[in-house]
Amino acid sequence: MHSNSNATMGWIVAIIAVTCAPSSAQERKIPDSADQTSTSVGEPDEGFRWLFDGKTLDGWEGNHDYFRVEQQAIVAGTLQDKIPHNQFLCTEKEFDNFDLRLEVRLKGQGNNAGIQFRSQRIPGSHEVRGYQCDVGVAWNRPVWGGLYDESRRRKMLAEGPRESLPKWIKADGWNEMRILARGENIQLFVNGHKTIEYVEEDSDIARTGIVGLQIHSGPPTEAWYRKIRIQEFPAESASPSR
Repeated sequence: MHSNSNATMGWIVAIIAVTCAPSSAQERKIPDSADQTSTSVGEPDEGFRWLFDGKTLDGWEGNHDYFRVEQQAIVAGTLQDKIPHNQFLCTEKEFDNFDLRLEVRLKGQGNNAGIQFRSQRIPGSHEVRGYQCDVGVAWNRPVWGGLYDESRRRKMLAEGPRESLPKWIKADGWNEMRILARGENIQLFVNGHKTIEYVEEDSDIARTGIVGLQIHSGPPTEAWYRKIRIQEFPAESASPSR
């Protein structure tokens, strides 16, 4: 009797242990690393300062119906509704010579946004005018790191190599964007790859202005911007950097 009883009890304990043990799927339940952010924005790169504190839109102005903060990122647009007009969240301060770095990702159907710099608000309008570091797809081709002149000359001033861009871009992830503006020289980078180098020959084009984050009009789309930091250069050192 005792041996049979002990055997029975052993089976019961084994069954309970198997039932209560976490499955391998539960043990590996780790969110997508692309959606992870640190608990603090921490310190920026040496020589840089944050333009976005990771928590609020302090220092920025725009239509808050289209811009919010989530997961230490500025989220522009919505996945529920069409975007009726281009919208821009702009810095309250203007910048002239600088190295601007940030990370961008796109979600949704629209697949187009951009980073304004040396730009100005157009009075009485939702638009801005000035340089834009393009993000996403336009005219059925990737335009990441292209230089567009928004609401001014209204054309691409320079584009990255079409054969290389698809290899440089993380279509479903974060992409590191860099804008280096010194005097008449502008260089744009995507994930460490230089896409364009442009020399502005028109002396009437502004060399200073706001930084702006765009969500393009069109189908439901979200543009996520994070780790926005800048290093400013004095005018006397505003020579082209290689």
